Amino acid sequence: MGLKEKLHKLKLKYKGKKMAPAFNALHTFLYLPNETTHSGAHVRAADDLKRTMNTVIISLIPCLLFGIFNAGYQHYAAINGFPESFSLFRDFINWDNFVIGAWTVLPLVVVSYGVGLAVEFVFAVIKGHEVEEGYLVTGMLVPLIVPVDIPLWMLAIAVIFGVIIGKEVFGGTGMNILNPALTIRAFLFFAYPTWMSGDKVWVHGAVERADTPDAISGETILGGLAQGKEILTAAGTKGNEIAYSISEAFYGFIPGSVGETSKLLILIGAGFLIFTKVASWRIILSGFVGAAIMGLLFNGIVDAGWITESSKFYGLMSTPFWQHLIIGSIAFGVVFMATDPVSGSQTNKGKWIYGFLIGFISILIRVFNPAYPEGVFLAILLMNVFAPTIDHYVVQGNVKKRMKRLKLKTA
Repeated sequence: MGLKEKLHKLKLKYKGKKMAPAFNALHTFLYLPNETTHSGAHVRAADDLKRTMNTVIISLIPCLLFGIFNAGYQHYAAINGFPESFSLFRDFINWDNFVIGAWTVLPLVVVSYGVGLAVEFVFAVIKGHEVEEGYLVTGMLVPLIVPVDIPLWMLAIAVIFGVIIGKEVFGGTGMNILNPALTIRAFLFFAYPTWMSGDKVWVHGAVERADTPDAISGETILGGLAQGKEILTAAGTKGNEIAYSISEAFYGFIPGSVGETSKLLILIGAGFLIFTKVASWRIILSGFVGAAIMGLLFNGIVDAGWITESSKFYGLMSTPFWQHLIIGSIAFGVVFMATDPVSGSQTNKGKWIYGFLIGFISILIRVFNPAYPEGVFLAILLMNVFAPTIDHYVVQGNVKKRMKRLKLKTA
């Protein structure tokens, strides 16, 4: 008797009992359900929630693998300095970087999935409903949006909070109004701010290593711009310039959250999600457009002379609008977070408005909140709350248009 048959027998044995959801979840995760519909109005398709979640996970795997190598690369760069002539396979994709990265990143993945799924199973058994696959994506997103050295116990507490408060209290998968992964990150930021911000948290071992050189202490590009520094056109350190170039920011060879540094891989993931029709291209495109327009407005204010170099906002306001799309977490947030089909807008017109406001507000927070120079996650959570309102007015607008056309036809 094979594993599939054994699990099916256990499923039948525990049918109707308290632990039935646990066996059903394991069986349906590994295999297709044995039952199929034969009558009634049903949409017959090859995809289901599990396949949709797996598609998103596949799009995130390149970011995870890159984050593993980048964790090791940043660690050794903080000790030995950046190489004078960078070679991808010699300096980045090597065994030493992989070992350090895997040692620090993979435990985050294990804790995220282990704790999150445990909470899901507990609630399924208590409530007597099926275990839903919604946490499959959340479990992968969480390790990618936190610093590499975040203590595992902090992550575990945040995951418990995010799953319970962000999802289960609303009824589980499909009922939550907030993105669970962002709820977890928000909890970490406000409960343990010293582990979620600053220059040292983005490089493995930098918090404990007092002899880390200041030039490569782990300062992010956003942190440098907030201090009035300038982005280099080529890598290096000179005067009041940031140690990373815009090309390094695009390819991802910079400190930052585990999975958010490589904009190239994020764009590839976006293309894959759009091609498979899992993510809304309207939200992604409008998110980038909203961020660009906000950046253009700030550039216009600087060009008009309304803000001088002595202002604490000058650095980020004078940053060219297109660079705002490359630096920070806005690309990762717009592609993988804002497109959450549960907490985002559902109507086509609402998606345009929803995505635009996320990008617009992200740059607004980035510029005017020096204590938190990355605003995309807060912007998405804010728009999660307003998404139902946006859809309501879109639907009401369509109803009024149809009623007006009906009156014209009957007149």
